[in-house]
Amino acid sequence: MTRLKTQAARESLLRRVRRQRLKYITILPSLVTILNGVCGFAAIVFASKGAVAGINHFSYHRLSLPYFAMSGYMILLAMIADVLDGRLARMSKNTSSFGGQLDSLCDIISFGVAPAFLMLKLFEYKLDSFAGQSTAFVSFAERFVWLAAATYISCAAIRLARFNVENEEDESAHMSFMGLPTPAAAGVVVSLVIFHQETLLELSAGSSRLYLICEDIVMYGLPIMVLGVAVLMVSRIRYPHILNQYIKGKKPFAHLIRAVLFLALVIWSRQVALVLIFCGFAASGFSKWFYYKIIHRKSDFALSGELPAVASINHDQTAEQEDDD
Repeated sequence: MTRLKTQAARESLLRRVRRQRLKYITILPSLVTILNGVCGFAAIVFASKGAVAGINHFSYHRLSLPYFAMSGYMILLAMIADVLDGRLARMSKNTSSFGGQLDSLCDIISFGVAPAFLMLKLFEYKLDSFAGQSTAFVSFAERFVWLAAATYISCAAIRLARFNVENEEDESAHMSFMGLPTPAAAGVVVSLVIFHQETLLELSAGSSRLYLICEDIVMYGLPIMVLGVAVLMVSRIRYPHILNQYIKGKKPFAHLIRAVLFLALVIWSRQVALVLIFCGFAASGFSKWFYYKIIHRKSDFALSGELPAVASINHDQTAEQEDDD
């Protein structure tokens, strides 16, 4: 009887949940969240055009940018929208489960599918120049890039699903992230693509041997970086919440100096600044984890191993002195 009552209660609860309808939503934060997804879709469109076009440039009046770089800037615009929608929802005190689910769906487009597709199309565009030269290398590279892109999308989906389950609505708890956030992972891919398209390609046009080598290193190292950030997304390595930890509220004067230096770096060269910011942020969490979990622990084990040895030596010396007496 007890089991039947429990089962009946569960079925009635499921019926109530299924009958629930969404009656009210917050318009402005939802529109900004949708803008995030639209920017991700635009990034996919620009990346596909860059792979098809013979001259991969996007021209509008005086603006001339590579299609792949324009795709990267669309993902950066999606990051700005991703920051704004949460802020608007908290400022208006209208956070809801609908907003969180909509945000995750748009994030998987902008920070999951779009960066992986951009990397895939850029690498395919590069491999077209090797057609007919090295069939084995091209076949291996295509399979590896597909594997990297599929792994990245899968890890991004897992990261977003885990965040939805473990997320707390209290903003004071959002001081750090468990695993590399998906916007930061997408930023690593996008910054390298923009740096490659707007800086290295222009410098390598002068037939400089060094710049050609740097261009190849960035291009062929991009799938490896994609695999690396994919693993960091699903890891348990903690990453700080930059806005809540270093910008929001009263901070020491040193934070202002760092902000000024950061702005100066962005003004000097936005391509280099993007690479240093995103790659440095991704490497910072891993470096701290590696130091405290590997190096620091080994040093602790070494010290704990030395102490008993020293104690045994002192004990043997005292025993010898007693025998002499």
